[in-house]
Amino acid sequence: MATKQSNLVGGSFLLKDAQLDDIFIPEQFSEEQNGIKDMVIDFCKQEIHSMGFEKLSALSADKDLDKVKEIFDKASELGFCAGSIPETYGGMGLDFNTGLVFSEAIALGFSFATTIGAQTSIGSLPIVWYGTEAQKQQYLPKIASGEYACSYCLTEPTSGSDANSAKTNAVLNAEGTHYLINGQKMWITNGGFADVFIVFAKIENDERLSAFIVEKEFGGIEIGKEEKKMGIKASSTVQLFFNNCPVPKENLLGERGKGFNMALNILNSGRIKIAAGATGGIKFGTKTSVEYAAQRIQFGKPISDFGAMKQKIGNMVMQGFVLESAVYRTGADVDKKYDELKAQGKSENDCKIDAMREYAIECAILKCQGSEAMCNAADEAIQIFGGMGYSMETGVEMAYRDARITKIYEGTNEINRMLSLAEFYKRAFQTKEIKLKDASTKIPLGLAQNLNPFSNGKFDKEEEIVNNLKNLFLIITGAAGRKLKTKLVDEQEIVMNLADILAMAYMTESALLRVKKLASMKDVDAKDLEMKTKAMQLYIYEALDVARKSAANAIDSYASGVEKFAMRRLVDGLLRAYEINPKDMRRALADYAVEKMDYPF
Repeated sequence: MATKQSNLVGGSFLLKDAQLDDIFIPEQFSEEQNGIKDMVIDFCKQEIHSMGFEKLSALSADKDLDKVKEIFDKASELGFCAGSIPETYGGMGLDFNTGLVFSEAIALGFSFATTIGAQTSIGSLPIVWYGTEAQKQQYLPKIASGEYACSYCLTEPTSGSDANSAKTNAVLNAEGTHYLINGQKMWITNGGFADVFIVFAKIENDERLSAFIVEKEFGGIEIGKEEKKMGIKASSTVQLFFNNCPVPKENLLGERGKGFNMALNILNSGRIKIAAGATGGIKFGTKTSVEYAAQRIQFGKPISDFGAMKQKIGNMVMQGFVLESAVYRTGADVDKKYDELKAQGKSENDCKIDAMREYAIECAILKCQGSEAMCNAADEAIQIFGGMGYSMETGVEMAYRDARITKIYEGTNEINRMLSLAEFYKRAFQTKEIKLKDASTKIPLGLAQNLNPFSNGKFDKEEEIVNNLKNLFLIITGAAGRKLKTKLVDEQEIVMNLADILAMAYMTESALLRVKKLASMKDVDAKDLEMKTKAMQLYIYEALDVARKSAANAIDSYASGVEKFAMRRLVDGLLRAYEINPKDMRRALADYAVEKMDYPF
C-alpha cells in the first residue's frame, strides 16, 4: 500500500515508506540544544524546586502573584521569553524543534510552565506570525525581554471548543480611529499581570472572528479575580471584561475575519508543545518514582524489587521513550517544511504559518497521546509513593493535579481526536494528498500481510505491524465513510475510535524508526540500544490492544451482517498476536531505570 511521497506532507506517514535519513531522533540533539535543556532544568531546580514541594504546592496566584511575577522576571533575564521571536526583534530565533526542547525542560516548573508557555506560544506567536512590520517592531522586543507579559483571549462563557460562536464585539468609532471592544473572556492565562492581550472579537456583524493586539494601558479592561483551580494554582487565570476598550485600528492583527484561522494555527503549535512538556513530565515522574522506590523498604527489600512496581516504572519509561520519539520527529519535520517553503520564496510569516499547518494531524495526535501518557504517569507515581504520594511534601500530588489540565486546554482531547480525522478527510477528499479511495482495493493484500513467526529479519515483524496498523486505519475509515457518508461526522464515538488507530500507527512508527536509525549508527551503546528496542516493542504490543479494541468498537457501531463479519475477520488477520514477553520487558526497563536512578534514556 505504501507509495513514495514527499517527506514534507503532513499525514503522509500513512502512505509512504519513511527513510531513516529523513528522520530526526533525540540522540541527534546538538550541544546547543542540550545546553538549553540543561539551563532551563537548572533554573527550575534553583528558582522553583528550591522552595520545597510543600510550599510550592501551596503557592497560588490569588495570594502569591508577586512571587509568580518575580520568577517570571528572573526567567526573562535569562532569555526564556525570547526563544520563538526572531533575532531582528531581540529574540533568539530558535528553530521549532529547539523550541520543543525548551517546552520539555520547562515542564519541571509545574504551574510556571503554563505561565511561560503562554508567553512564548499563544501569547506572542500571533504577532510573530501575523503581525505587520510596525506591530512587530512595537511589541516583540518588549515581549522578548519580558517587559511585556502576554496573554491570549479566545474562550468565553458560551464559546469554548466552538470558538467562532464568541460574542465579544468590536465596532469602529465615529472618528474611524479606534475599535471599541465589548465582551467577556475567561480562562485567561497570565491575565492577572499581562500587559498585552491577543483578543479575538467579531467586527460589527461579521460571522467570523478577527484578532487585535490590546494593551492594558488602553483602558476599558476590568480584570476579574484569580480563579481557584484544581491544579496549576500558581498560574494566573482570570476573566477579563471589556467595556468600550479603545483599540487603535492599526492594532488589528492579520486580516479582518481571519481570526478563527489564526487561532487554529496557533493552537497547532501549542498542541505539540503540550506533548513536549508531557515528555518532560514523564521523565520527572519516572526519576522521582525510581528514587523513592529504591529507598522505600517493605518486607525486607526495596519496593523497586517488586513486580507490581516494576510494571509501573517500566510503563513510564516506555511511554516517555515513544512520546519523545514522535515529538521530535514531528518538530524536525516542521523545521524542514519551513526551509522548503523559504527556498520557494515565500514570506517569513507564511513559511512559519504553513509549516505548522502542514502537520496539524500529527500535532493533534501528539496532544492527545502526550497529555494522557503524562496523566497516567502522574497517577502511577502517586501509587508508587503510596500514602506519601498524597502528601504535598513529595510534589507528586501537585504533578497529578497540574497534569490534568493538559487534556483540556489547546482543545480538549475529544476535539483533537475529531480534528485529526477531519484534517485527514480534508486531505483525502479535497487536496487529494491522501488516496483514501484506493484503500478499499487493498483488502486482499492487507489480509495477506500477516506476521510470519519464522521471519528472521531485524525488525521485520515490527515493520509489518506498523504497516498493518496503517492499512487497517485506511480500510476501516474508507468503509465507514462509504457506509455513513456525511453522517460520519455526527458519529463522534466512531470518529474517536478511528483516531486512536491513526495515533497508534504514528506513535509505533516513530518509535520503530528511532530504534532502526540508532541500530544503523556507529558507536551506539549496546545495552542502551537493547533497552530502547524493548521500549519500542512493548509499546507496539500495547498499541495492538488499543487498535483491536478501537477497531472492534468502530465496526460494531456501523456495520452489520456480512460486512461486519468480514471486517472483524480483517482485524483478526491484520492484528495477530505479537510474540513478546511483556512482563520481562517491563522489568528490564524498570531495572535499567533503577540502575540509572533516573529516567534512563
